Amino acid sequence: MSGTEKSKAHAEQAKGKVKQTIGRAVGNERMTAEGHADQTKGNARQAKEDIKDTFRH
Repeated sequence: MSGTEKSKAHAEQAKGKVKQTIGRAVGNERMTAEGHADQTKGNARQAKEDIKDTFRH
């Protein structure tokens, strides 16, 4: 996995986790859902890079 894409994936996952936690704490369902979506995007980016790495080796 390239360093840049790996960093982006982890940043998106962390941002989503924080957003989701804050949304739950304040009772904001929209923020919770957005956080979950950000985490999912980060997971998808990481999975894509893992697949690319598998075919490179």
